[in-house]
Amino acid sequence: MTAHHATSFFTGAAFPLGPFVPYENNPILTPLGGSWESSNLYNPAALVVDDEVVLIYRAHADDIVSHLGIARSKDGVHFERQSDPIISPEHEYERYGCEDPRISVIDGTYYLTYTGWDRREAQLCLATSTDLEHWTKHGPLFKDFDTFKPTPDAHGHNWSKAGVIVPHKMQGKWWMYFGEGCIYWATSDDLIHWTPGTTDEEPMYKPTAGTFDADLVEIGAPPVLTDNGLLLFVMNGATRTPKPEGGWDVDYRCGQFAIDPDHPDQVIARMQTPWLKPQSFEDHHGLIPNVTFVEGLVKFHGKWFAYYGQSDTTLAVAIHDPERQWGDAFVAALD
Repeated sequence: MTAHHATSFFTGAAFPLGPFVPYENNPILTPLGGSWESSNLYNPAALVVDDEVVLIYRAHADDIVSHLGIARSKDGVHFERQSDPIISPEHEYERYGCEDPRISVIDGTYYLTYTGWDRREAQLCLATSTDLEHWTKHGPLFKDFDTFKPTPDAHGHNWSKAGVIVPHKMQGKWWMYFGEGCIYWATSDDLIHWTPGTTDEEPMYKPTAGTFDADLVEIGAPPVLTDNGLLLFVMNGATRTPKPEGGWDVDYRCGQFAIDPDHPDQVIARMQTPWLKPQSFEDHHGLIPNVTFVEGLVKFHGKWFAYYGQSDTTLAVAIHDPERQWGDAFVAALD
């Protein structure tokens, strides 16, 4: 397998993209007993390689130390997984997990971002490969950056989960959008070294009071190009309510926003309501209940496949057929 037949950049979309319908036989991947992925399997990156959908997913055993595995599919819903992980903890900054991958492929090289977790700091890390099997780790990307800083939940130390790399240059540079809590942007000349465009006090997109993303926003998958030239991003939003015994109940749903590539540091449109929310048993029950969390989006055989984690426990897909438009049910009811 070579990267020359791979893509993580898709076109022919409209904003907002959808509607998406959860696949009737979800979940499509579940934990595998007696292995490194025996307890939880979720939050996949996605791309198309040699006319197959490839998922790079997060999984772990009872120790909750995450590794990244790989699975392939010829139809987008039935996957065969590789027995061993492709990325595992090696360094101090990731000793308790390599988590939540996103992937872009550019000029034959795969650029994979993931979260390195040491049980105090969550740091956005980068790894590169030319074959999806052998990876070079480049370490944490941002120092002294807390993507929760503008929120009531500022950490006060390194915290920079979630990064998606745009697979084409804008304004003469490479761009990445990153962040959990709030979303920021960074640029690069070489795709390895990244510089945030602002301080952590100045996000480009932050939670919106009174909506499904009132308490947290997090970037989802690399963008797709719409027919009118906008870049569309899927994202995750959450609300939280305090538990009487302490901690929080969360509700994670999936949204979308758009940017103009001529002004890539500004969000110009956002969905007011989620296009995916917890609905099924698996969405409501798991390690972290009430979570649908998207990190992979591909266009494959004429349809859009959005891959997401269910309650941090199983892996599912929702599908958009372009033949089905927003409001079809309403229009049908008029006939």
